[in-house]
Amino acid sequence: MKYIIFFSCLLSTSLFAQNIKTCRAELRNDTLVIENQLISRKFLWNGGNLISRSLTDVKAGKTWKMNGNKPDLSFPNQTEKAENANYSSKIFAETAVTPEHLEATISYFLDKLEIKRVFRLYPNCAVIACDLYYRGESNSVWLQAGTNIADMVNLEKLTPSNAGNNTPVIEKFELTGRHWKLNAVEFFDITDRFNNLVNEVKTISYRPNFYRGNLLFAHDNINNNGVFILKEAPTSNVQLAYPGSDFFNEFGDFKLIGAGLNPADLHPTEWRRGYGFVTGVYAGEEINANIALRVYQEKIRIHKVGRDEMILMNTWGDRGQDTRVREKFALEELEAGAKLGITHFQLDDGWQTGRSSNSALKGGSLENIWTNNKYWEPNPEKFPNGLEPIVKKGKELGIEVCIWFNPAKDNSNEYWEKDADVLIDIYKKYGIRTFKIDGVNLPNKLAEVNFRKFLDKVSLETNNNVVFNLDVTAMRRGGYHYLNEYGNIFLENRYTDWTNYYPYTTLRNLWTLSKYVPAQNLQIEFLNKWRNLDKYPANDIFAPKNYSFDYLFAITMFAQPLAWFEGTGLPSEAFALSKLIKTYKEHNTKIHSGQIFPIGNEPDGKQWTGFQSILNEKEGYILVFREDNASAQKAVKTLLPSGKKASFKLVAGTGKAFESQALEGGNVVFELPDKNSYALFSYEFK
Repeated sequence: MKYIIFFSCLLSTSLFAQNIKTCRAELRNDTLVIENQLISRKFLWNGGNLISRSLTDVKAGKTWKMNGNKPDLSFPNQTEKAENANYSSKIFAETAVTPEHLEATISYFLDKLEIKRVFRLYPNCAVIACDLYYRGESNSVWLQAGTNIADMVNLEKLTPSNAGNNTPVIEKFELTGRHWKLNAVEFFDITDRFNNLVNEVKTISYRPNFYRGNLLFAHDNINNNGVFILKEAPTSNVQLAYPGSDFFNEFGDFKLIGAGLNPADLHPTEWRRGYGFVTGVYAGEEINANIALRVYQEKIRIHKVGRDEMILMNTWGDRGQDTRVREKFALEELEAGAKLGITHFQLDDGWQTGRSSNSALKGGSLENIWTNNKYWEPNPEKFPNGLEPIVKKGKELGIEVCIWFNPAKDNSNEYWEKDADVLIDIYKKYGIRTFKIDGVNLPNKLAEVNFRKFLDKVSLETNNNVVFNLDVTAMRRGGYHYLNEYGNIFLENRYTDWTNYYPYTTLRNLWTLSKYVPAQNLQIEFLNKWRNLDKYPANDIFAPKNYSFDYLFAITMFAQPLAWFEGTGLPSEAFALSKLIKTYKEHNTKIHSGQIFPIGNEPDGKQWTGFQSILNEKEGYILVFREDNASAQKAVKTLLPSGKKASFKLVAGTGKAFESQALEGGNVVFELPDKNSYALFSYEFK
């Protein structure tokens, strides 16, 4: 049954027409219905302050009825009586970044607090998303002291719990059943500090408890149906107005808590966006939940080949900082990049007239940038001819030139409009459209609001033709589930200079994230393995020198490869990689068009591991790695259906083409002759 469900899910997303007419939102009498051909949710209107009445997995024929009398969205000590409610629905046409979809908007007042809920619905997508906005004022205290479970009375004296009522609740449903298997998934960015980016807590629902994370999966162990909630917010440890956790659960009751703002953050007339959520349904095995989530994630930003695909080289990884950045260096880097086969070259910090605090030279600062109106002009000493020669050379070589940019943080990003004008002017003057956005700090709601205004203005005035590489290496930023509509994620800084670059940890971070975050939305680095050989212990079997350059690049192939080095600093033997890159460029668009998930064992330097890109029910790609493992053959757990025969064609790496029938659990036996080797296969079913 597992794989029948799995492949029917793929069939619905791959072959059926994406017909917007299957999406419906209707308010009739006291009932609001929001539904498509996969999911349906009914609410009691309640004057606009909605109360859930049912949630249906249409495909599985499963309906959960709810009989609660409290609104789905609530705030401590805030009246629940809604007034002056309005409802509307509209179909939005496809744009350069957003697919066609239906939006249903409800607005209402709770005393002087005005709330706007915007539900989003997409064809053939088993989720209903909701964006939340607030304005006006509130005299309530939204975050209040909670109750420690250790201080609660014993079981004999338990009465209905009030847990979870001391914080804003932004989503709630009450499901029948007492045998819910839970998986709460917490994520970590600030990757300069963290190198374990995903933490799963798997448990059984019971008495009141709280869980951290952006994702909660709940599976009914009796009927094999499930629901999940995605909190569209930064990671738990950096969220604003954070109540200490994200989910409350008691048996079949679920609450999503933490609005992302406090009453002090409200504006009297301007909508302030809080954290939103996505509620989805699935049936059967865990992979079906992940696929349902992934189908939604693909809707957040349309992936366009000419805009979003990149093999980007950024020289900062060799720690030259801004000492070498100048016209001659950039032109030479473009030549080296073309020889290697990159598609994008990014000028990092140092191209501009102003000197940042990251400069290798003294006197740099990122404070009060706009006291120098020429800060973001090309440095006249380094680039006496502006950026024109660099862009021109790039076009001749088939390489897009990109730049680094650090928005001004002063007074909660108050200069967002000036910052936006810089990038718009650069786009119009040079045609540069890919910008690494660094140094961002969003410590309060106003900073976040202004940062989003900055991104929105640049996007709007460039017809959504830009890509932002959003750095998540430090401070409070968007993370993996927030601000995703603007581009991709610059995941981590790793350097051989400080011996914090280990290929298996890079592979592990991508592997763990790719279960819940689209791999093609992540920039993943590979470094010059010949640098700093003496800084790693001679007996360190995981040091970069023990891997081929091809292997290092292969780690990045199901993501967006980031060449984190100076091309001119590579030894001549490194350019043999160009053969693999050429092959990769013949397949990368197709690989990234699929749904990518991890397979095999979690990498630790000694496993058989990899990724699978599922294109449709007939074909896909598998990338398999044999780490420092003694076995030349291994049965690797894949997402292929048990008993189905497939032919595997070798695209790159070692190994050879073969045919195989997937064993129980989707296991396929792969053979790689050497340790620390890889193979990329395309597969199709016989």
